[in-house]
Amino acid sequence: MKAPEKIYSAFRVILLIFSLTGVILSGCSRSSQTQVATSFLPPTAEAIPTIKPTAMATPTANTECTNVLSFMEDITIPDGEVVKPGAELDKRWQVRNNGTCDWNDQYTVRLISGNAMGSPKEQALYPARSGSAAIIRTVLTAPTEPGTYRSAWQAYNPNGEPFGDPFYIEIIVKE
Repeated sequence: MKAPEKIYSAFRVILLIFSLTGVILSGCSRSSQTQVATSFLPPTAEAIPTIKPTAMATPTANTECTNVLSFMEDITIPDGEVVKPGAELDKRWQVRNNGTCDWNDQYTVRLISGNAMGSPKEQALYPARSGSAAIIRTVLTAPTEPGTYRSAWQAYNPNGEPFGDPFYIEIIVKE
Protein backbone atom coordinates (compact mmCIF):
# COMPACT_ATOMS: atom_id res chain seq x y z
CA MET A 1 0.00 0.00 0.00
CA LYS A 2 1.35 3.42 -0.95
CA ALA A 3 1.78 6.28 1.52
CA PRO A 4 -1.17 8.40 0.24
CA GLU A 5 -3.49 5.36 0.48
CA LYS A 6 -2.28 4.68 4.07
CA ILE A 7 -2.95 8.29 5.01
CA TYR A 8 -6.39 8.21 3.36
CA SER A 9 -7.27 4.93 5.13
CA ALA A 10 -6.06 6.25 8.51
CA PHE A 11 -8.00 9.47 7.91
CA ARG A 12 -11.20 7.46 7.27
CA VAL A 13 -10.71 5.50 10.54
CA ILE A 14 -10.12 8.70 12.53
CA LEU A 15 -13.16 10.34 10.89
CA LEU A 16 -15.29 7.32 11.75
CA ILE A 17 -14.09 7.39 15.40
CA PHE A 18 -14.86 11.12 15.70
CA SER A 19 -18.29 10.66 14.13
CA LEU A 20 -19.22 7.85 16.51
CA THR A 21 -17.87 9.79 19.49
CA GLY A 22 -19.94 12.81 18.46
CA VAL A 23 -23.10 10.71 18.18
CA ILE A 24 -22.50 9.10 21.57
CA LEU A 25 -21.75 12.43 23.25
CA SER A 26 -24.73 14.18 21.67
CA GLY A 27 -27.02 11.42 23.00
CA CYS A 28 -25.63 11.87 26.50
CA SER A 29 -25.95 15.61 26.49
CA ARG A 30 -29.57 15.46 25.30
CA SER A 31 -30.64 13.16 28.12
CA SER A 32 -28.86 15.23 30.74
CA GLN A 33 -30.47 18.38 29.34
CA THR A 34 -33.87 16.69 29.47
CA GLN A 35 -33.33 15.65 33.08
CA VAL A 36 -32.32 19.17 34.07
CA ALA A 37 -35.24 20.73 32.18
CA THR A 38 -37.86 18.49 33.78
CA SER A 39 -36.50 18.65 37.30
CA PHE A 40 -37.21 22.38 37.78
CA LEU A 41 -40.55 24.19 37.80
CA PRO A 42 -40.80 27.28 35.61
CA PRO A 43 -40.42 30.46 37.67
CA THR A 44 -44.13 31.35 37.17
CA ALA A 45 -45.50 27.99 38.40
CA GLU A 46 -47.03 27.83 41.87
CA ALA A 47 -45.88 25.21 44.32
CA ILE A 48 -48.13 22.13 44.60
CA PRO A 49 -49.48 21.75 48.15
CA THR A 50 -48.62 18.59 50.03
CA ILE A 51 -51.56 16.55 51.33
CA LYS A 52 -50.98 14.60 54.49
CA PRO A 53 -52.48 11.06 54.57
CA THR A 54 -54.13 11.77 57.93
CA ALA A 55 -56.10 14.74 56.58
CA MET A 56 -59.01 12.57 55.38
CA ALA A 57 -62.61 13.65 55.90
CA THR A 58 -64.60 11.72 58.46
CA PRO A 59 -68.37 11.35 58.23
CA THR A 60 -70.50 13.16 60.77
CA ALA A 61 -74.05 12.65 61.99
CA ASN A 62 -75.24 15.35 59.55
CA THR A 63 -74.12 13.28 56.53
CA GLU A 64 -76.40 10.28 57.22
CA CYS A 65 -78.61 9.35 54.32
CA THR A 66 -82.28 8.37 54.25
CA ASN A 67 -83.77 5.20 52.78
CA VAL A 68 -86.98 5.46 50.75
CA LEU A 69 -88.34 2.78 48.42
CA SER A 70 -91.36 3.85 46.36
CA PHE A 71 -93.45 1.18 44.63
CA MET A 72 -94.10 2.12 40.98
CA GLU A 73 -95.78 -0.83 39.26
CA ASP A 74 -96.10 -4.57 38.79
CA ILE A 75 -93.99 -5.52 35.76
CA THR A 76 -95.19 -9.13 35.65
CA ILE A 77 -98.14 -11.03 37.13
CA PRO A 78 -100.72 -8.36 37.96
CA ASP A 79 -102.71 -8.71 41.19
CA GLY A 80 -105.56 -11.20 40.84
CA GLU A 81 -103.80 -13.21 38.10
CA VAL A 82 -105.25 -16.72 37.74
CA VAL A 83 -102.51 -19.39 37.71
CA LYS A 84 -102.33 -23.18 37.62
CA PRO A 85 -101.42 -25.15 40.76
CA GLY A 86 -97.63 -25.50 41.12
CA ALA A 87 -96.89 -22.99 38.32
CA GLU A 88 -93.52 -21.21 38.38
CA LEU A 89 -94.03 -17.47 38.75
CA ASP A 90 -91.37 -14.96 37.70
CA LYS A 91 -92.53 -11.89 39.64
CA ARG A 92 -91.03 -8.45 38.98
CA TRP A 93 -91.86 -5.13 40.63
CA GLN A 94 -90.57 -1.75 39.48
CA VAL A 95 -89.55 0.49 42.38
CA ARG A 96 -87.68 3.78 42.76
CA ASN A 97 -84.94 4.66 45.20
CA ASN A 98 -86.34 8.02 46.38
CA GLY A 99 -83.98 8.25 49.34
CA THR A 100 -80.50 9.69 49.56
CA CYS A 101 -78.75 6.34 50.23
CA ASP A 102 -77.39 4.18 47.42
CA TRP A 103 -78.56 0.57 47.85
CA ASN A 104 -75.63 -1.85 47.93
CA ASP A 105 -75.20 -5.58 48.53
CA GLN A 106 -76.02 -5.17 52.25
CA TYR A 107 -79.67 -4.19 51.56
CA THR A 108 -82.26 -6.96 51.53
CA VAL A 109 -85.89 -7.71 50.75
CA ARG A 110 -87.80 -9.84 53.29
CA LEU A 111 -91.14 -11.60 53.41
CA ILE A 112 -93.30 -9.68 55.92
CA SER A 113 -96.60 -11.57 55.56
CA GLY A 114 -98.27 -14.34 53.62
CA ASN A 115 -96.92 -17.38 51.85
CA ALA A 116 -93.30 -17.35 50.58
CA MET A 117 -94.43 -19.66 47.76
CA GLY A 118 -91.11 -21.50 47.68
CA SER A 119 -89.01 -18.35 47.46
CA PRO A 120 -86.30 -17.55 50.05
CA LYS A 121 -87.78 -15.39 52.84
CA GLU A 122 -84.82 -13.00 52.61
CA GLN A 123 -83.14 -11.94 49.38
CA ALA A 124 -80.70 -9.29 48.18
CA LEU A 125 -82.23 -5.97 47.16
CA TYR A 126 -81.18 -4.93 43.67
CA PRO A 127 -78.40 -2.28 43.99
CA ALA A 128 -79.64 1.17 42.94
CA ARG A 129 -78.30 4.69 43.24
CA SER A 130 -80.35 7.40 44.87
CA GLY A 131 -83.00 8.71 42.48
CA SER A 132 -82.91 5.72 40.12
CA ALA A 133 -85.48 3.05 39.28
CA ALA A 134 -84.85 -0.64 39.91
CA ILE A 135 -86.61 -3.92 39.27
CA ILE A 136 -87.00 -6.38 42.12
CA ARG A 137 -87.34 -9.96 40.92
CA THR A 138 -88.16 -13.20 42.67
CA VAL A 139 -89.17 -16.62 41.38
CA LEU A 140 -92.09 -18.20 43.24
CA THR A 141 -94.07 -21.43 42.93
CA ALA A 142 -97.85 -21.28 43.11
CA PRO A 143 -99.38 -23.46 45.84
CA THR A 144 -101.00 -26.72 44.71
CA GLU A 145 -104.30 -26.09 46.52
CA PRO A 146 -106.90 -23.78 44.89
CA GLY A 147 -107.40 -20.42 46.58
CA THR A 148 -106.25 -16.81 46.78
CA TYR A 149 -102.69 -16.26 47.98
CA ARG A 150 -100.86 -13.10 48.87
CA SER A 151 -97.18 -12.63 49.61
CA ALA A 152 -96.00 -9.22 50.97
CA TRP A 153 -92.38 -8.02 50.93
CA GLN A 154 -90.44 -5.11 52.43
CA ALA A 155 -86.96 -3.60 51.92
CA TYR A 156 -84.46 -3.56 54.83
CA ASN A 157 -81.35 -1.45 55.31
CA PRO A 158 -77.95 -2.85 56.44
CA ASN A 159 -78.99 -2.29 60.11
CA GLY A 160 -82.01 -4.58 59.66
CA GLU A 161 -84.55 -1.73 59.71
CA PRO A 162 -87.52 -1.86 57.28
CA PHE A 163 -88.11 1.09 54.97
CA GLY A 164 -90.25 2.23 52.07
CA ASP A 165 -93.47 0.93 50.55
CA PRO A 166 -94.22 -2.76 50.99
CA PHE A 167 -94.98 -4.58 47.73
CA TYR A 168 -96.80 -7.83 47.15
CA ILE A 169 -98.04 -10.48 44.77
CA GLU A 170 -101.64 -11.73 44.90
CA ILE A 171 -102.65 -14.73 42.80
CA ILE A 172 -105.65 -17.00 42.42
CA VAL A 173 -104.84 -20.69 42.04
CA LYS A 174 -107.46 -22.58 39.97
CA GLU A 175 -107.41 -26.06 38.53
